Amino acid sequence: MWYILYMNKDVIYVEPEDDITDIILKIENSKEKIVALVPPKKAGVFRSVVNIKLIAKSGTTSGKKIVLVTVDPSIVRLAAAAKIPVTKDLQTPPTVPEVAAEAEVVKGETLVEESDGDVETEEDVEELVGGDKDADKEAEPEEDNKKAADDDEEDDEDEEDKKPAKVAKKQKTAKGGNKFIEWFKNHKKLAIAGGICGVLLIVFLVWAFVIAPAVTITVGVKATANNFSEPVTFTTTMNEENASEGKFYLEEKKIENIKEVEFEATGKKNVGEKATGEVTVIATVSADGGTVQVKTGDVFTNDGLRFIANNDVTMSYDGGKDKKVCSNVDEDTKIIEFEKTGCKIYAKVKVTAAEPGTKYNISARDNGWDSTAPVATYSTNAMSGGTDAEVTVVQQSDIDKAKETLTATDENENKQKMIDSISDDMLAIDSSFKQTTAEAISTPGVGEEVKDGTKARLKAATTATIYAVDKTKVKEFITKKANLKENQQIYEMKDPFIENFSQTTGGYTGKLKTTYLTGPKITVSSIVDLVKGKGLGDAQHLLKDIDGVTDVRTEGSFPWVMSVPGDTNKITVNIDVKDQNGAEVKIKTDEKEEKTDSDEKKDEDNKKSE
Repeated sequence: MWYILYMNKDVIYVEPEDDITDIILKIENSKEKIVALVPPKKAGVFRSVVNIKLIAKSGTTSGKKIVLVTVDPSIVRLAAAAKIPVTKDLQTPPTVPEVAAEAEVVKGETLVEESDGDVETEEDVEELVGGDKDADKEAEPEEDNKKAADDDEEDDEDEEDKKPAKVAKKQKTAKGGNKFIEWFKNHKKLAIAGGICGVLLIVFLVWAFVIAPAVTITVGVKATANNFSEPVTFTTTMNEENASEGKFYLEEKKIENIKEVEFEATGKKNVGEKATGEVTVIATVSADGGTVQVKTGDVFTNDGLRFIANNDVTMSYDGGKDKKVCSNVDEDTKIIEFEKTGCKIYAKVKVTAAEPGTKYNISARDNGWDSTAPVATYSTNAMSGGTDAEVTVVQQSDIDKAKETLTATDENENKQKMIDSISDDMLAIDSSFKQTTAEAISTPGVGEEVKDGTKARLKAATTATIYAVDKTKVKEFITKKANLKENQQIYEMKDPFIENFSQTTGGYTGKLKTTYLTGPKITVSSIVDLVKGKGLGDAQHLLKDIDGVTDVRTEGSFPWVMSVPGDTNKITVNIDVKDQNGAEVKIKTDEKEEKTDSDEKKDEDNKKSE
């Protein structure tokens, strides 16, 4: 019963800045009959005899019982002098230390050595919770005197007198037992109901103090932002990688595809008939003989109009006995006249206009001809047969324009596609993206007709590449270079990125950049290990002493829960991390990490089974 009364107490945590007036005011304002004072580490106000006596007097005046929760030897001695009960924690029943003996304090063990002055009896507990101890003390001498008189009478009795007394005692016991049985028989329902109530009370107490108690602890942490910028190098040879020193292996990702686009043809072409005819060619050869040749494809031009020779024509003269006669010429060669320099000979050459069109239908002309062959030219007949028929055709400028559109669209799509395809454990180097396009093929080709109602198409094969590095190794390098203190950790790291990526004679270089948040090195498991089994107040003080922890809140599952359970399954820990701007920072808890590891193991098992 005394334990339940002691549990209904008001716990006051004294702050270092509180003076004796503040403490007395808190005692008087308390609504509970029992007030437990928890001194701070620097308990200056509790090291004064006057202050301790004032606290004791305050309790007497306000009708409250004061208990000091401390293991400080000096405070224990002063409490003993003022007869204030002391306990080592909020779960242990208090005792009044002995005034004469030195308080022997052992961390984690008995607060003071037990003596005759300790509050251990039922009367002492009644005094702690408001009983009348003086009345009990007055009753004790009478009971002692009566007991001494009875002992003297028993010593004077002889052996014969003792036997009847023993028999009478047994009869009295038996008689008492008969009354209990008789009462039970007469009040059976009441006895059963009382027994059930007793069992239910025991079950409730076990549930309330053993099974039900649970605690939620919320730890507030302020994270600090840090910028990271470090030059690094890259290699395309795997065995040259040295990630710990900032040299990373480049893994090449590649996509090859064929892209097509439609485009409008803007060229115009005359596909009518070409004019034909013949020209006369004249050449001069030596009187001793010679040969002049007109080849297929030789061009004859007049007024900008070009005519092409359809076949080879050879003119020759081998000389004659009479140099002035110019005889013995070929059958197709005609001698025009004999000159001092030699003989003039001529021949007919079939020609076709270089392009279709009626403009090539020209009249016979003696003048204005030029030729790529070593001959003079004239025509004795008109050119004829040329017609006009204009159609739309593909020209090179159309293909060049379509190729620009094809390359730009394809490059943007391929770049995004490659970045999306890279797994989360790889870091893509955006500036390393490169795309090459093979020669585009147009259908129809250059100069070819595009039918009405249709469009030309351009097709090209492209190859896109991008480099990526192992993100885990990159983050390990950043963590190493961050050079954190032993009690610090990185809570969050933004996705790293590479700037100024470029190729050098020895490989590739760039600058690795990111930002990360740091704070105290705490996890859910470390917090649980630190506070399990401790009182709620002690748990708060332990966690607040961690550098970087800004706030600690503890909440019991029921009002009577005053300590952290020893069962870790009944402890819930929330780590509330915020950056310097007050924004919430999501971090991995121990449970999430374990779940991730489990999922990775399942994935590996599934791959093996496949």
